[in-house]
Amino acid sequence: MALARISRNWKQSSGTYAINRCITNKDAPSYHNAETVNRMLYLQSFTKVDHMKFESRGTQAIQGYRFGHAEQVPEDFSDSKAEKFRYGNLEATKPGDKPRVVVLGTGWAACRFLKGIDTTIYDVVCISPRNHMVFTPLLASTCVGTLEFRSVAEPVGRVQTALAKDPNSYFYLASCTGVDTDKHEVYCETVSDNELLYEPYRFRVAYDKLVIASGAEPLTFGIKGVKEHAYFLREVSHAQEIRKRLLLNLMLSETPGISEEEKEQMLHCVVIGGGPTGVEFSGELSDFIVRDVYQRYAHVKNYVCVTLIEANEILSSFDVGLRQYAMKHLTKYGVRLVRGVVKEVHSKKLILSDGSVVPYGLLVWSTGVGPSNFIKELKFPKSPGGRIGVDEWLRVPSVEDVFALGDCAGFLEHTGRPVLPALAQVAERQGKYLVELFNKKIGKQNAGKACSTNDVVLGDPFVYKHLGSMASVGRYKALVDLTQSKDAKGVSMAGFVSWLIWRSAYLTRVLSWRNRLYVMINWATTLVFGRDNTRIG
Repeated sequence: MALARISRNWKQSSGTYAINRCITNKDAPSYHNAETVNRMLYLQSFTKVDHMKFESRGTQAIQGYRFGHAEQVPEDFSDSKAEKFRYGNLEATKPGDKPRVVVLGTGWAACRFLKGIDTTIYDVVCISPRNHMVFTPLLASTCVGTLEFRSVAEPVGRVQTALAKDPNSYFYLASCTGVDTDKHEVYCETVSDNELLYEPYRFRVAYDKLVIASGAEPLTFGIKGVKEHAYFLREVSHAQEIRKRLLLNLMLSETPGISEEEKEQMLHCVVIGGGPTGVEFSGELSDFIVRDVYQRYAHVKNYVCVTLIEANEILSSFDVGLRQYAMKHLTKYGVRLVRGVVKEVHSKKLILSDGSVVPYGLLVWSTGVGPSNFIKELKFPKSPGGRIGVDEWLRVPSVEDVFALGDCAGFLEHTGRPVLPALAQVAERQGKYLVELFNKKIGKQNAGKACSTNDVVLGDPFVYKHLGSMASVGRYKALVDLTQSKDAKGVSMAGFVSWLIWRSAYLTRVLSWRNRLYVMINWATTLVFGRDNTRIG
């Protein structure tokens, strides 16, 4: 047995030595070919894999496998030899292949499109820096433990199973960095974080049809200190950070030696923005304080405070009566409403335009969204507000085979249509319309290939009909506004029945039965046992 182990170890070390020798031997002309050297480096990397850490490096391993020739090459290679190895290619489809649809994003619009696309007609490639869809209407509930984070995250592989199973359909965990509409290619870079050992891989993907649904970014209005000190509420990771900070402040405030002033500052939660997200988060926070903090943090319960700052009126898109109800309800349960404009943000305080100083321990910024840097840099016509300009069929009219929808797209001025609000129901309806256009019009007329849709009859253009708005304000109360617009007549109601409607409606909109079950179980356990206040990480 001992001799066998020695023999195996000698063979392994000899094999590694042989590879190293082949790569470093300058007298061996057969290995001067850059491709051979790169393959040797790739093979050698397998001997360095730490299998105990393989799960955390899974994305990297997958990308390295799929784009083995895209791995970074040694620095001493000349640019001319190494250039072709810096980009892996998913080449253009060939005659006889199914047309390839490339989707950028995994938000509401993208996932509704992915869910309905006919994979017997198309191959699908989805590219996004996250591998899941976030059910944003319930995201505020995860910040205080009403729901667990996995309850609002739907893996994209479950939304469209072809991405995981079909041989020519893929999901790439990457960000799109550019689009070449002449070559019908998108340029991408894989995501990374500080724990990964390697630099991001870069690669190209050819498309027949491109659907841009990459969403938007939080608006900061250029206010100094917002990005550095405030928390946004758009992603599951944002909710996780808010929850950790909130619980950390609660626990640290009980430490001996903390002054009264420091306790007030640490336990002051400030929310900027009186839209549905800001109001729902404030309601969840006040409910958490009344039901859970008063019982579990009795020593500091009198210091906890929530302030909602809005420049105009909260819930400005809702009926006037509902707005007044929300203001009274939030005030009754301890939320202080302040009308003001933030001028500057510091690490422990913010300054309003009137000069007043507001200390805080947690600052959540929810003032709407705007176009991302990626959208701004695209050389496409823009709609009012800086989104990608589209026509009535959600096409980008200046280029072929490019469509845009969701928060990153808006109607061009010449269409005579207003830019639609950045709402989940708008994005979902656009995704549903576009996938029907692909399946029933473009696909059925064999126009899925690149540069083949000029003579296609697309049918009726997209028409948006607002279904209404809902918002929870905490303590088993909610608002339901089913009017088409501010001036139109319709059903408006508030209270406990509205809260039941709000929960029922959103439960049916959760994408999978798996997540619906998660949500129902979380709601039941919170009702019986209260919210979980465990701080992990």
